[in-house]
Amino acid sequence: MIRFDRVVKKFGGTTVLRELDFAVAPGEFVSLIGPSGSGKTTILRLLMTLEKVDGGTIEVGGQPLSHMPRRGKLVPADEKYLRGMRRRIGMVFQQFNLFPNMRVRQNITEAPVRVLGLSTADAEARAIELLELVGLADKADAHPAQLSGGQQQRVAIARALAMRPEVLLLDEITSALDPELVAEVLRVLREIAATTDITILCVTHEMQFAREVSDRVMMFDRGQVLEDAPPDRLFTAPEHERTKEFLRAVIDRA
Repeated sequence: MIRFDRVVKKFGGTTVLRELDFAVAPGEFVSLIGPSGSGKTTILRLLMTLEKVDGGTIEVGGQPLSHMPRRGKLVPADEKYLRGMRRRIGMVFQQFNLFPNMRVRQNITEAPVRVLGLSTADAEARAIELLELVGLADKADAHPAQLSGGQQQRVAIARALAMRPEVLLLDEITSALDPELVAEVLRVLREIAATTDITILCVTHEMQFAREVSDRVMMFDRGQVLEDAPPDRLFTAPEHERTKEFLRAVIDRA
């Protein structure tokens, strides 16, 4: 579903991703771990087309992401092509980014009606289903300011799912929450992972969550994948010394 082929990304004179190669199968839940600045969030921003690659190619669902085919060649994608690809991908950010003037129900239905062309009735029916999934069916008519941080993040997850994405990107979505609110968001993600066929790429510092939910965990450092393994193997018997150092530091800090 996702393929990075020798992807290079630079910011000024700094190379953040160095000919990065990896693939994620349809329906897989893959967690990206590693120190800050290792390129994890840049990967998500490239997939959301918020940044452009400086080398290599990215494919989503077998189609090039930042390039499009024309006369047998790949050329930089135009805006129409990018809009079509973006519809296949949902993202939940660290900050909730809900519309404060809209009720919860409207936050979830706005994009499906405007972007996907769903009827209001269909969009609202989908919103209620998703609010039940995230445990907030009784908050449909609340405003974001009336919700806790954990509840707002669960609404943000429901909003992303309302677009029926094939790929869901999660960027440290518990980092802005108080510790006691983290568990409720992770519970929702476990449910999504267990009950849908959405491909999920998750940047996280929640090691226990990554271990419990992921099909694979990739350890990043300096723009490259150091290890890529099932969670039980990576967390119990990492092969790379840098992985061992990182896990010791994170677990001790927790």
